[in-house]
Formats: sequence, structure tokens, C-alpha cells
Amino acid sequence: MSKYSIIDHKDTRSGFGEALIELGNSNPKVVALCADLTGSLKMNAFASKYPERFFQMGIAEANMIGTAAGLTIGGYIPFTGTFANFSTGRVYDQIRQSVAYSGKNVKICASHAGITLGEDGATHQILEDIGLMKMLPGMTVINPCDFNQTKQATLAIAKHNGPVYLRFGRPKVPNFIPEDSNFEIGKGITLKSGKDVTIIATGHLVWPALEAATELDKQGIDAEVINIHTIKPLDNELIINSVKKTGCVVTAEEHQINGGLGDSVAQLLAQNLPSPIEFVAVMDVFGQSGKPERLMKHYGLDSINIIEKSKKVISRK
Repeated sequence: MSKYSIIDHKDTRSGFGEALIELGNSNPKVVALCADLTGSLKMNAFASKYPERFFQMGIAEANMIGTAAGLTIGGYIPFTGTFANFSTGRVYDQIRQSVAYSGKNVKICASHAGITLGEDGATHQILEDIGLMKMLPGMTVINPCDFNQTKQATLAIAKHNGPVYLRFGRPKVPNFIPEDSNFEIGKGITLKSGKDVTIIATGHLVWPALEAATELDKQGIDAEVINIHTIKPLDNELIINSVKKTGCVVTAEEHQINGGLGDSVAQLLAQNLPSPIEFVAVMDVFGQSGKPERLMKHYGLDSINIIEKSKKVISRK
């Protein structure tokens, strides 16, 4: 059984907001830029307390990224904030040319990722962002699972030298990672040990993975659950050691099947330890408008599908 239990329910974007004001208090080099979504990104407290270090860029995301890149030349640590769709797809050229290519110390912080954006529909629900960002050389890609881990990740990336993409969301989700947990970029966390199947989850799918493991235990299947909060760089050692033990793996993510966590794990195993693998992800289709919980169920991003894929992959061993 997992030792983790729900502390409360909070939105992950609020974890970002709390950490940002802490960084503002402790590091005068931290600055923040937002593309007309200060409230949605929970950047209000920082903007109110440090108006001279907050830049409201308006609906001009490309300009925001270019300005952030320029601020790094003066030794500042800029945190940019807008929806994930506008943080990546809309400004990919600027990120590639002005940030990634020259290794600028910009922290690209993106809320409302995936389909849990809900009613705003497919035009706002980006499911390709992890793939876009992880393909950029030198870009670190982080997708925390709950409020506490998002806060921990935000604090950690301020100390990391280089471009970072930090992805989080809008809905309230189970908050279960202990407040005092250590967050290390590039190091996954084994949430539950097991011997029959490895379940590797990220973001909003980590808690459903633990729920799936609990149900699988009742059915006599001992699942190992790994929280991969950093998709790039991937924790190769942790994953390989787990799959050596279990012999098969299921990946779970709120992202397209193409380009996300599953792709990274499959590539790693193909090169080092060919093993049966199944994927819980959005299967090459766009999102649609709806309540977040109904959309997650519709696209199979839930514990039920993780259980089914776990049984399927075990049968392939």
C-alpha cells in the first residue's frame, strides 16, 4: 500500500503563486512578467508587493519572451506567466531563438495546461506542449503533480541556471506530497514499491496512478508507482531499475501520446531495456469543451484506464 494520503485539494497554479512571492522576498534578482493573466497565474501578490519587479506585458506573449531573455543579460531571473497554450505554441519561435538557442536563464511558467482547462475548449487546451519544449536542446521540462510539489518546483528552478518550462493547471486536485519533501530536478520519486508492473505518471495523473495501484493490490497485482515530475532530464536510472524488477511499464500523462512522457520512457527502454509498454494519454485527437473531470474520464485519463493498461501490459510479459 502507498504511504501517501490526501492532505487537501488545491489548484497547482496557487503553488506557483505562493512560491513566487517567497522568491520575491528572498531574491531581489527574481522578476516576473505576465501576459494579461495575473489573476489566473496567481501572480497578484508578487505584482502588489514588488511593482518595480513586475511587468504586465499585455496580450503580447512573443514580446514577453523577448523581454525576459533581455532581462537575463542584466543578471535577473525572469519568470514569465500565461496559459500553457500561449506559453509554448504561440511563442515557439521566440523561445527557440531568444531563449533556448542561447541558453538564457528564463523560467517559462505555464498554467491551464492539458484538458483540465475544461470549458474553454480545444483552442486553449494544449496537449502538445511537453513535446514542443522537450525537443529544444538545453530546455528543462517539469510537470509537478500537486500544490506542494508545484511550490517546491518553483523554488527549485530559481536556483537552476538555464531555461526551464514549468507546467501546472487550473483545477483543484488532491494535494498529497508532504510539504517538507525534497524536490530535486531530474530525480523521480518512487511513491509505492512493487514487483509486477511499473506505473510511471506525471502531473495530474500521479494521484490516479496511486489509486490504480491500491485497486490492483486488491486484485493481487503489486504495482510500483513512480512520480516523474521532471520529464527532461529524465531519471533514467530510476526507471531502468524499476522495469528490470517488474518487466513491464505503463505511462500516464495529461498530454498527447506523441511527444510526451510515454515517448521519453519508450525511447529510454528501447535503447537500454526493451520491455512491454502501454500508454495512458490522449490518443492523437484534440480536446473539447466540458467539465474537467468528465473530459478526463472521456479521454481515459483516470485510474480505471491505468488499471486496464496495467493488466494488458502484464499479459504481454
